[in-house]
Amino acid sequence: MSLQGKTVFITGGSRGIGRAIALKLAADGANIVIAAKSVTEDPRLGGTIHSVAEEVEKAGGKALAVQVDIRKEEQVAAAVQQAAERFGGIDILINNASAIQLSGTLETDIRRFDLMHDVNVRGTFLVTQQCIPYLKKSSNAHILTLSPPVNLHTKWLAPHVAYTLSKYNMSMMTLAWAAEFKKHNIASNTLWPRTTIATAAVKNLLGGDAMVQQSRTTDIVADAAYYIVTKEGLHYTGNNFIDEEVLTAEGITDFSGYAVDPSAGLFPDLFL
Repeated sequence: MSLQGKTVFITGGSRGIGRAIALKLAADGANIVIAAKSVTEDPRLGGTIHSVAEEVEKAGGKALAVQVDIRKEEQVAAAVQQAAERFGGIDILINNASAIQLSGTLETDIRRFDLMHDVNVRGTFLVTQQCIPYLKKSSNAHILTLSPPVNLHTKWLAPHVAYTLSKYNMSMMTLAWAAEFKKHNIASNTLWPRTTIATAAVKNLLGGDAMVQQSRTTDIVADAAYYIVTKEGLHYTGNNFIDEEVLTAEGITDFSGYAVDPSAGLFPDLFL
């Protein structure tokens, strides 16, 4: 299915994976709503909603940059309404925005716990809730959430339980929506990378330049997202996808081109 004229609402789309997905879908003619907080560039992170909007237009799509904190109900409601009014509806929701802190129970400040759950869980729920009335009207609606398969092995729980809980909640909600809104022909899936991805978060929070060199580019997630949301009807719904699996199903088995440094070993991502 072509994305020409389809409207995509992306949270956290001002940098990293969100930006990459925005540009990939824009290249197929989609209208892209970049919903994020960043209007002033942070040198450590790069990108703003306005810089990505310019890139979207150059890539071949139409852009709407909306400053929104997804923890704020009134801001989310206004952003979704503005998107729908501008483009005549919403066809695809990409739940990409997320907060992270990989710390144990005693090392996790309760304010950081609240932030991760406010953004990752409540924010994802709130944005989806506001988009559903428009997705119901779409001829080919998709919800795609950037969160991992649920795995209750203690090695994923013990080191950073607060973050893990928040990400698993995102996945469980997305699977629930696949069942709840099946009758409305709304597909709902999650997507997660097999390896670490070269983003500012990986560099600044996880492992510095060394880990970036052992990562893949954001393009692999963007390509996988494209193949998911261009499927018609409920061909793909209720799945916890891994990027490699999606690409393999499309006949792509050589992933070397996605490596930041093909000579470096790849670092497996969290939860896999």
